[in-house]
Amino acid sequence: MKIAVECKSPLLQKSLELFLVKYLSSPKHCDILIRDVKCLGDERCFYISSDSDADLVKPFSKSGLILALEKRYKSLDKDDSSESLDVADGLDFAILEKRIDSLTEEYKQNILKAVRAFYEK
Repeated sequence: MKIAVECKSPLLQKSLELFLVKYLSSPKHCDILIRDVKCLGDERCFYISSDSDADLVKPFSKSGLILALEKRYKSLDKDDSSESLDVADGLDFAILEKRIDSLTEEYKQNILKAVRAFYEK
């Protein structure tokens, strides 16, 4: 899946780029073009707005965005349906692993502190 983002709102542009970094492509070579202004006649266009007729209504979550894009991608009748988005694909497990390591180390230090305090009495 190839996605391009062309938004007038810099905040929306950057947020979408961060959410979809793994799928970004140029507008010429994309399957879906995300915009925050209406675009007529382009089936690749995915319109995000607070309007009720938008493909995705603001505010939205990352998972809501991914589900809506997956639905649009499937509606485009692509031959390779195995290339769909998955919520887990968007997760960066390296960050999660670092966080788990940090929490584990903190937990270990607290246990050692409690054991030392117990035996120092």
